[in-house]
Amino acid sequence: MDRWIVHTLGHALRAGHRPPVAVDLGYGAAPWTAVELYGRLRAVRPDVRMVGIEIEPARVAAALPFAAPPALTFRRGGFEVPLDGGRAQLIRAANVLRQYEEEAVEAVWERLCGRLAPGGLLVEGTCDEVGRRHVWVALGPEGPRTVTFAARLAGLERPSDLAERLPKALIHHNVPGRAVHRFLTDFDRAWAAAAPYGAFGARQRWVAACTALATSWPLLDARGRWRQGEATLPWAVLAP
Repeated sequence: MDRWIVHTLGHALRAGHRPPVAVDLGYGAAPWTAVELYGRLRAVRPDVRMVGIEIEPARVAAALPFAAPPALTFRRGGFEVPLDGGRAQLIRAANVLRQYEEEAVEAVWERLCGRLAPGGLLVEGTCDEVGRRHVWVALGPEGPRTVTFAARLAGLERPSDLAERLPKALIHHNVPGRAVHRFLTDFDRAWAAAAPYGAFGARQRWVAACTALATSWPLLDARGRWRQGEATLPWAVLAP
């Protein structure tokens, strides 16, 4: 996800005159995701400001030894995204909405998008415990834009293994007759047909499967991103 964010937001990060603000919302029991994202964004924009936000005071306290103000800070908060009146160029919310009801998602998206700066990006999704299988929705101030399926390809049996990591807005719609189910079914078929490419590695097999899939689904990315184990579609194609 970090790699995709840097690729997608890189130009916007470089273009602004003021230091951009990035938020890792709900970073968890340890601050590593915020620290790592800060390092990757800093390579693109050295003056970026990173804010890790958690609702649990104990988690904020545990993160403070890793802070490096004003570049990297941690504070208590939730969906209001407290930024002292400022707005964020990026808000990442990984594994935050999975415990909520699906009916709550739209309101949370709207609230978080309202905290974005012009041209800003909200990335909301779900991953496994070690971040090797991940599906996320990218949103701008106007609402949802894209859905990305991403995996560490080594050990991936089939693309539909990502189904259990669908974000809350999609996971209950992975049933026959719904778009996300049709997509994953077609992806599995393309993956099976690309089995001969597995002799050259899982990366080549994924690229071949995406190439075939792109003839019937509007994949937005191309070979360079497919090689990273990604596949991105317009939100409208899979929206419930």
